Amino acid sequence: MSISAVLLPAYVQVGLTFLLLFWLGRSRVLALRAGDVRMADVALGERNWPKRILQIQNSYHSQFELPVLFYVLTALALITRKADMLFVVMAWMFVVSRLVHAFIHTTSNKMIRRFQAFVVGVIILMIMWIVFALRVLFAEAGV
Repeated sequence: MSISAVLLPAYVQVGLTFLLLFWLGRSRVLALRAGDVRMADVALGERNWPKRILQIQNSYHSQFELPVLFYVLTALALITRKADMLFVVMAWMFVVSRLVHAFIHTTSNKMIRRFQAFVVGVIILMIMWIVFALRVLFAEAGV
């Protein structure tokens, strides 16, 4: 599998993270300018932002939790040359689950739907790690 094909899902995941960061920054600046919140109110506590901004903020922070395991796995799969078509397909499935999760998080924020998207991503990533670990272990065992 080409390096580009393996890294493209990671690039999209990174793009989602930056998109949420810039959206969050813009939303905060606009809220401050509009007087929806005062600088003194948010200087010491992130929870003082309006609800809408907290949704974006929480979605942004979420990109530094589960996706970290995805980034590590992608790097390891490249280094060990264990990234194949199955890896790429599952990587895309994981990233799509994260896009859906972020969309739900920043729109309706329906907990059950958001949780379902999260669980799908967790299961995909867990399977990716298991497949990767088995391939490495069996390769070392000469199987």
